[in-house]
Amino acid sequence: MTIELLIARYGLLAVFLGAAIEGETMVILGGVFSHRHLMTYWNAAAAACAGSFIADQTLFFIGRYARHYPRVQKIIEKPAFARVTQLLERHPTGFIFAFRFIYGFRAISPVAIGMSGVSAIKFVLINAAAALVWGSLFTGIGYLFGQGIEQTFGHLPLHHHVLIATGIIIVLLLVMMTFRKSRPA
Repeated sequence: MTIELLIARYGLLAVFLGAAIEGETMVILGGVFSHRHLMTYWNAAAAACAGSFIADQTLFFIGRYARHYPRVQKIIEKPAFARVTQLLERHPTGFIFAFRFIYGFRAISPVAIGMSGVSAIKFVLINAAAALVWGSLFTGIGYLFGQGIEQTFGHLPLHHHVLIATGIIIVLLLVMMTFRKSRPA
C-alpha cells in the first residue's frame, strides 16, 4: 500500500483526529495533502474544523461537569490555568475566540471556560466560528507550504514533500517554544 493510498483512505480521519488531539501539525499536513490533490482543500478544512470544534466542546463540558475529577484538578493546578482564567475574566468573548491560536493555552482553555460562568450556548457559537477560522487558516497555510515547496524544489515525491513540510513545522514550533520560554512570566 502506498502513502498516497493511505492518505486517500485515512487522510481526512487523520486530519480530524490531529486537529482534535494535537493541533496545527496534522491540519497543515492536510493542507499539503490537498495541494497534492490527495483530498480537497474544503474536505481537509472541514475535517480540521470539526476535529477542533468537537475536542474543545468536549473539554468545555469536562470543565463544566467533571471539575472534581483528579485529572481535571491537575489541569487546574497548572500555572498557565491561572493566566487563562485572568485573560478569560478580562476579555471573555475575545479570549474564547482566540485561545486556540495561543500556543500553550489550547488544551486548558476550554476546561477553564467550562468552569467559568460563560453559557454553553455562547461557547458553542464562538467556538464554532473560531474553529471555522482556525481550520481554514491552518489548512490554507499547509496548502501554501505545499505550493512553496513545489516552487522551490520542483515536483517531489510525496514523502519528500511531507518530510520538508514536517521539518518546517517542527522548526517553527521549536522557535515558538523557545520564544515562549525566554519571555518573562
